[in-house]
Amino acid sequence: MLLLEVENLYVRLKEEDRSILNGVDLKIEPGQVHAIMGPNGSGKSTLAHTVMGNPNYVVTKGDIRFLGESITDLPPDERARRGILLSFQQPPEIPGVRIRNFLSTAYSLTKPGSSLLELDRRMRSFAQDLALTSDFLSRYVNVGMSGGERKKSEVIQIGVLEPKLIILDEIDSGLDVDALKQVSKKILEMKSSERSILLITHYSRITSYIIPDLVHVLAGGKIVASGGPELIAQIEEKGYIEVGTA
Repeated sequence: MLLLEVENLYVRLKEEDRSILNGVDLKIEPGQVHAIMGPNGSGKSTLAHTVMGNPNYVVTKGDIRFLGESITDLPPDERARRGILLSFQQPPEIPGVRIRNFLSTAYSLTKPGSSLLELDRRMRSFAQDLALTSDFLSRYVNVGMSGGERKKSEVIQIGVLEPKLIILDEIDSGLDVDALKQVSKKILEMKSSERSILLITHYSRITSYIIPDLVHVLAGGKIVASGGPELIAQIEEKGYIEVGTA
């Protein structure tokens, strides 16, 4: 059974009539890593937010299925409970809410009956592996954090909540070389035969660490080319326009 199936998806912003996605088809099997690449404004983040159920994006046609069931009309919290997690391109600040408390609440909702002692162990382990100080988990979510710290906080959330589908919307932005290696290593450790990754990026540097099974070029709201990792080299050599029209 497919983990995620996006069929003939058309999407617009809630306050606009213009369509951003224009018939996207995408199939992801359990255990696969897919990369969505494309120029600015091509619809990459729109696809990520639509799969997650962001109400600012309206599906005007098509369907999204997760483990064989349509989730097109489900709210984001129900999609999260089913095992979908989106790592934001620009993670928002949540003043007054500490990372530890935020994760405890999310953990209890998505994994009812699970041990809070295990949660604490996992949080501390992930923070240590990402070279974060012991007091990091007591900070308010993303408040006063650097871009790299915000992305590492997102990785801790992924590791603790263990979703079936991890959507990474430009997880590499704001990361220096060392942080990119640390983040990529932890993400790869989460990959399993049942867990898939949808990696959205402008650049190829992260794909040298997280190697995708399939690469898709999104342009003009459509997937215009798909292939194996070798497609990344073609993009680097020829650019998105030439690859998409080949």
